[in-house]
Amino acid sequence: MSEPNEEQFPPPGVDLTHPSPARIYDYALGGTSNWEIDRQFADRLIADYPMVKSIALANRMFLHRAVRHLVKAGIRQFIDIGSGLPTMGHTHEVADRLAPEQARVVYVDYEPVAVAHSRSILHEHGDENRHTAIHADMRDTDRLWDAIADTGILDLDQPVALLLIAVLHFQQPPAQPDTDSDDIGASVVARYRELLPPNSYLAISHATNHNVPATQAKLLADLKALYDNLSSPAIWRTHQEVTDLFGNFTLLPPGVTWTPLWHPEEATSHDITIQFNDPSESVILAGIAQKET
Repeated sequence: MSEPNEEQFPPPGVDLTHPSPARIYDYALGGTSNWEIDRQFADRLIADYPMVKSIALANRMFLHRAVRHLVKAGIRQFIDIGSGLPTMGHTHEVADRLAPEQARVVYVDYEPVAVAHSRSILHEHGDENRHTAIHADMRDTDRLWDAIADTGILDLDQPVALLLIAVLHFQQPPAQPDTDSDDIGASVVARYRELLPPNSYLAISHATNHNVPATQAKLLADLKALYDNLSSPAIWRTHQEVTDLFGNFTLLPPGVTWTPLWHPEEATSHDITIQFNDPSESVILAGIAQKET
């Protein structure tokens, strides 16, 4: 992908006065959909914590393996919420390698520049009859679901895979300021579980500061302090709290585990191998569960 044209991007109204978690993640993955303010932030972070790149890559490789696993399970419809920027193999690219011209994907993001870039990439390299990107707020669950239906890309009466990859650890404040909720993110996920049709799947990856090495715990503490000063305060959940996000769905083996441990056999030559001394160094828990009939 070529360097972004900073005269064309970002679209009007996009704030470049603060670093963006999505663009920082893109930079850590080696992408080019980021700006100087993001690169400066990321470079300072990586200088102190070189493992940031490995953590980001391990999470992206989980996405790749998860999509392959779901395609093999018969899923051909994907909703990728908080999809971010088109870097390192997006959902439709991974799915199309296994099921050419079959998989349908709707990407959803709250940041206009992510949606604009995704639409540009899909226009050039995707299939606009099967792939699209929409701008929506994940907290407004029913409106987002209606917007997905309006695209005509997916049949929401048939099984879909809902991907919530590295998005829920950015704390979701209430959509309405006067809403009283200690954890709006958990209630949002609960509503998506209700909206999913039978035999659908829910995939989640989420950072945790529990049972991680001391260096990683220090990293997460510093990240939380940094992100709390941005527009996306961080929230780290325990293993049990991440498991609870799946509700009464049936977890696929091996359950909720560290990203490198989730079906490593699904890796292919397209993936990058990340070496950790211990899987807990990845600091991100991951799992997939199915909604049964």
